Amino acid sequence: MTAKNTILVIGATGNVGRQVVSQLIAVTTCKVRALARNPAAAGLSDDVDVRQGDLADPTALEAALEGVDAVFLMWPFHSADPAATVVDAIKRHTPRVVFLSSGAVQDGLTPEQQPHPVGQSHGHVEHLIAQSGLAWTHLRPSTFATNTLWWADQIRAGDMVQGAYGAVPMALLHEADIAAVAVRSLTQDGHVHAVHHLTGPEVLTQAEQVRTIGEMLGRPLQWQELSREKARQRLLADDNFPDPFVDPLLDGYADMLAAPRPSITSTVETVTGTPARTYRQWVADHAADFV
Repeated sequence: MTAKNTILVIGATGNVGRQVVSQLIAVTTCKVRALARNPAAAGLSDDVDVRQGDLADPTALEAALEGVDAVFLMWPFHSADPAATVVDAIKRHTPRVVFLSSGAVQDGLTPEQQPHPVGQSHGHVEHLIAQSGLAWTHLRPSTFATNTLWWADQIRAGDMVQGAYGAVPMALLHEADIAAVAVRSLTQDGHVHAVHHLTGPEVLTQAEQVRTIGEMLGRPLQWQELSREKARQRLLADDNFPDPFVDPLLDGYADMLAAPRPSITSTVETVTGTPARTYRQWVADHAADFV
């Protein structure tokens, strides 16, 4: 891309979107525009053209899309209900979209056939984008390493982390690696109509993740297994955790425990030229969030 190109980042203040913005600024000459509910509180670089709005505001979205050459789209909803309107708006203004989908989407299944609610909603958005005529790339990440920030309050309070399904194995993925693949998909050739399956470089159970955090912090952290019901009540009592997501989360963990161990992909290294970051690296980058 040249200096005349403008890329709109939707979800620019989230964990991945913020990384997409910063990496676009660092490694390209593109102009970066961001969509944020509260531009004054976005905390983005002065180099970024921050526009007020979100995906639920069609008028603001249309205005933010004016003059844009490509879009990074993060889907913040638990359903695909607004997707047709959003995809139509993107199609009217730009030829290119990179969609942050979900690893829950399974190949070869229609959106309705996807076994997990997250896979269903993101599968619907993928389908609408694929049918739109846009030049698209879908990113299907494995479990976000940032999800383990859910344990921060417990870790600040003591050396025990309580939860259910401690034996669930995950290929945790650093948000910077997701963003690195997104940036290359937005700015380089060879990614149109590609589905990039992204994972971290290792598989760790939840109990192993807690031990890793402890090792990096120099503390004897341990996992304490709870029954599903006790874990459910704990999550429902957590004001920072959305109640509608509690049962889908626990259902997902149960499915993951019963499923084959996650496979590791080399996609991050293939696309970026750099191996995916380890979970230890992620903890080192976020150590301050646990103290």
